[in-house]
Amino acid sequence: MQTMEASSTEKRIDDLNARVTEGFRNADREIKRLDGDIRELRGDVKDLRQEMNARFDTMNASIDARFDAMNARFNSSNTSVNARFDAMNVSVNDRFDAMHRTMMRGFFALGAIMVTLFLALAGLQGF
Repeated sequence: MQTMEASSTEKRIDDLNARVTEGFRNADREIKRLDGDIRELRGDVKDLRQEMNARFDTMNASIDARFDAMNARFNSSNTSVNARFDAMNVSVNDRFDAMHRTMMRGFFALGAIMVTLFLALAGLQGF
């Protein structure tokens, strides 16, 4: 009976050993499959990153072009406004100069009249 029991125990150990070995083979196959999936996923992520970078570069170039166009329009408007202010400044300066000349002529004429009147009044008074 002892031999039968030893033989039965050995058979059970051999069966357990076979199941453990098969389990490890299955685990190794699964790990290799997962490793392949991870490598594929890394490649997909790398491709996606490159595509996103290309799109961002395109978008940045587009935004830069739009800002450059806006800047050019503002510079053009600024130049136009500056030219109009310069022309207005010349016109206002010319007007003030003309008004100043007219007033100075008037003051000189009034001064001359005052002197003439003063001399006439002095002459009437007998000075």
